Amino acid sequence: KMASTAAGKQRIPKVAKVKNKAPAEVQITAEQLLREAKERELELLPPPPQQKITDVEELNDYKLRKRKTFEDNIRKNRTVISNWIKYAQWEESLKEIQRARSIYERALDVDYRNVTLWLKYAEMEMKNRQVNHARNIWDRAITTLPRVNQFWYKYTYMEEMLGNVAGSRQVFERWMEWQPEEQAWHSYINFELRYKEVDRARTALVLVHPEVKNWIKYARFEEKHSYFAHARKVYERAVEFFGEEHMDEHLYVAFAKFEENQKEFERVRVIYKYALDRIPKQDAQNLFKNYTIFEKKFGDRRGIEDIIVSKRRFQYEEEVKANPHNYDAWFDYLRLVESDTDAETVREVYERAIANVPPIQEKRHWKRYIYLWINYALYEELEAKDAERTRQVYQACLELLFVFWFVFFFFYAQQGTSIGKCPKNKLFKGYIELELQLREFDRCRKLYEKFLEFAPENCTSWIKFAELETILGDIDRARAIYELAIGQPRLDMPEVLWKSYIDFEIEQEEFEKTRNLYRRLLQRTQHVKVWISLAQFELSAAQDERLQRCRQVYEEANKAMRSCEEKEERVMLLEAWRSFEEEFGTDATKERIDKLMPEKIKKRRKLQAEDGSDAGWEEYYDYIFPEDTANQPNLKLLAMAKLWKKQQQESEAAAMDPDKDIDESQT
Repeated sequence: KMASTAAGKQRIPKVAKVKNKAPAEVQITAEQLLREAKERELELLPPPPQQKITDVEELNDYKLRKRKTFEDNIRKNRTVISNWIKYAQWEESLKEIQRARSIYERALDVDYRNVTLWLKYAEMEMKNRQVNHARNIWDRAITTLPRVNQFWYKYTYMEEMLGNVAGSRQVFERWMEWQPEEQAWHSYINFELRYKEVDRARTALVLVHPEVKNWIKYARFEEKHSYFAHARKVYERAVEFFGEEHMDEHLYVAFAKFEENQKEFERVRVIYKYALDRIPKQDAQNLFKNYTIFEKKFGDRRGIEDIIVSKRRFQYEEEVKANPHNYDAWFDYLRLVESDTDAETVREVYERAIANVPPIQEKRHWKRYIYLWINYALYEELEAKDAERTRQVYQACLELLFVFWFVFFFFYAQQGTSIGKCPKNKLFKGYIELELQLREFDRCRKLYEKFLEFAPENCTSWIKFAELETILGDIDRARAIYELAIGQPRLDMPEVLWKSYIDFEIEQEEFEKTRNLYRRLLQRTQHVKVWISLAQFELSAAQDERLQRCRQVYEEANKAMRSCEEKEERVMLLEAWRSFEEEFGTDATKERIDKLMPEKIKKRRKLQAEDGSDAGWEEYYDYIFPEDTANQPNLKLLAMAKLWKKQQQESEAAAMDPDKDIDESQT
């Protein structure tokens, strides 16, 4: 035992003790280790041995092993599309096209949203000149994933390369129905231009992407093809399309440069002035710069002075915008516009200036502000020579001062003494406005009640009261207020009140109550606009029978309007009915409404002067309705009389030829 133990102890190696633990002079980093391994190529595997296939059996065995490998990889993870693509490409390399198709179809069942898979599949068919198969794949791809632009581009390119221009155009038209991005539309336009189809390329882009740059491209396209009148119309349509709310300086600069190329210098000047008057100055720097260059090239001294004045106006605009209560800047601005512009512009600047009431009660501010009013009145009196407007300016100034008196007696208004002593409409409105600002809604209700007791015929007050209750969420109170309002014996604007009540019920989606309101209104008046409004309401109501209800309203209105003396109103109703049938009706209903349309004829009537003497004849237009002619007994009697007269003439002719009667009797 002791010998074996000694032998075991001898086998255990001794651990060397590190005597020097100081860092080595040359340090080895991980980067150096990796670089050394790369240089020695320690991890490179030798290439596999080349395999030579000598007979068909060995080839089939090789194919079987490769297919088994691919199928095993697919079975392990079906979602890795690269395995499917490698498998299909390997089959394609062996000219096994049918097998490659099968693999691609299986892959599409796994992930039909994979764009690369569709592209590889279609490219395989095109590479092997399988055109119909490629068309089928592209068609499936654009149907399944219509928002992938790459499919559409490749599909149209393939058809164009095959010379199938009509097919490529058809694909483009299918693509445009999805309203793609701008580049797709440009591709479509360039395609049409390649085949000289200018009319097809026209107006394609601005219908879906009506940005300013696209309108400019459209106009330059027309100009490039020498359609200058069309180009001008495009610019005019663009200006009309964007209006004054979305004006862009680039559009007007392009428009002006186009007119400058056409030597229409007056039109250029009008365009620049129109744009500068309406576009905010901070957004019109480029426009102002181009206008200056134009005037220096083609303008006179007056035009250059106008530009300088416009620049000074821009500076004053910036000053008053930065500080609207800078009355000295307003005075300078007003002196400039008084010396150079028309009266309407001066009045506009004065109105903007006097709208900036001093925010604090200090004499120095109010002194400068009151001088604005005085200068405004003096301008109207001395420069504009308009006594009526001068009177209006002074009156508005006195009303402004009255506001401070109104604030002064606010305490008395809280007690109700002012309303009791001087019940005026303006006082009621001002008091209610104050209470609304203080959020005293109960006081507002009481004030409205007092106001309506004082002036129950005021429809505006009834509407405002009901709107207040609607805002506060008390729908039943609002409805009760409207009911009280329409029950008043005398109203100043009943049509406005009824419209407000009907709009209120429509907002609450109470369609049955809205119908009842219309019926109650029709009991009071048979005006054609009420019938048309009811029909439009029935059409807009989101219900299954809306077309039938709308048509029924028109039928009822037509029957009610037969006794109306104003034939123009009946024609208006039938025109509205016909517009409805043209949009929603069938051929039978359209034919029926066409039969109801009247015939317009010219008539004459005798005129008499005030003293009873003959004043000649007057021509006027009248309408004859088919329904009325069928129901008038006089017209029927006249037709019968004409028939009787014809029969009499025939009998007289027979009596004058007796030989003919004898021959006929013998026969």
